[in-house]
Amino acid sequence: MHFSLHSAQEFAPIERLFRQTFSDAEGPTEGALIGQLARDLLTTTPQSDCFCFVAIEQELIVGAIILTVFRHGGEEKAILLSPVAVATSHQGQGIGKQLITFGLNMMKEQGYQIAITYGDPNFYGKVGFEQVTEAQIPAPLTLSYPHGWLAQSLTTEPLAVLIGPTACASALADQSFW
Repeated sequence: MHFSLHSAQEFAPIERLFRQTFSDAEGPTEGALIGQLARDLLTTTPQSDCFCFVAIEQELIVGAIILTVFRHGGEEKAILLSPVAVATSHQGQGIGKQLITFGLNMMKEQGYQIAITYGDPNFYGKVGFEQVTEAQIPAPLTLSYPHGWLAQSLTTEPLAVLIGPTACASALADQSFW
């Protein structure tokens, strides 16, 4: 298994991975929605604000994560992890955890101090994310699943409270994702 930064200009295999993985798990409508989200993130977010990391096995992309800059009023550099996919045939092998750890370490090396995500606390807790409140880190849109609002410090310092308002990549600025 090899982990690397993926070129946003090569979005087609990433879109297919997200579409297929989410179709397998939650049906074709969700697959189409998340596949399009991945495409939109990679094609509409400025390259300096969007990072896609992949897991490659035998020259095939079997996992991908997308991280985008999370804007707020403070000095801390924050990044939002969303979405995440591991090919159905490769799930349960720890690839997602390894890929997230790899991506977050790369972002830490670039000076990012806080990672935020919105998802299953049981899964993301395995890679260091902890539940946060909107008083600690304001969400850019209304959360329909507040206990899925998660963050972690990428430094040795405790997680900082972010000063709002906050903003995510335009492709994620749709209430249906929140």
